[in-house]
Amino acid sequence: MLSLRKSIILPFMMILVVHASCSKEKETLTAPLPEETEQEQEQELKLAWQDRLNFVLYQAELPSQIANTIAAFKEDSPFMQELSVILRGDPYLRLLIDKSHALPTGYEPDDLVELEGGAYRVSRSGLMLRKSASDALLVMAQAALEDNVILTASSAYRSYDYQALLFARNVREMGEAAASRESSRPGYSQHQSGLAVDFGSIDDSFAQSSAGKWVLTNAARFGWSLSFPDGYEEVTGYRWESWHYRYV
Repeated sequence: MLSLRKSIILPFMMILVVHASCSKEKETLTAPLPEETEQEQEQELKLAWQDRLNFVLYQAELPSQIANTIAAFKEDSPFMQELSVILRGDPYLRLLIDKSHALPTGYEPDDLVELEGGAYRVSRSGLMLRKSASDALLVMAQAALEDNVILTASSAYRSYDYQALLFARNVREMGEAAASRESSRPGYSQHQSGLAVDFGSIDDSFAQSSAGKWVLTNAARFGWSLSFPDGYEEVTGYRWESWHYRYV
């Protein structure tokens, strides 16, 4: 099971492992040299992995606490091995979407399904997620019910055009600087990927609700990551959103 600590660093891990484990130079670095002993080759491989990881950490300019946590993982650790399996799957499940990285122009998921609730509440009709995220949400909601917690999905997939209207409205109401802390420009929203859900009240009160506390503690077990943690605005570019989770 992924701990809460790992749920916060999971998006960073996804980015880093892509670079560190899928580098084209890996074949060259891992090619055995006839004159080397097996022990020497093994040591060289370890150094190569650590060098790649250190380089990517440096390039990412992550806060030292996150960088040190990631650096502590070994290439053959269960967590890294599990991520390697994930990384070989659907690339959009791990695609970096933030203020600097947009979705492909015109992107729209082709496997959206309407949320039907059942084990969880749906705030209004017409909310949709990609099939994999919808399935994962249902499994998580069933686990929450066993702990007498009912989750409510309040926002999910948003099209490019809908996000454009939402961002424009926020700019009119609070100015562009404030709007940029609260919402994404069209094309840069995780909601457009069909993999993000806003839970409950969609405001700070969600953090203190039973659902908010349960999701924060348990979401990572079901593949959901808190996108904008408290205290990480310098990294994410957005203020803390206790209600916004992305399926990875």
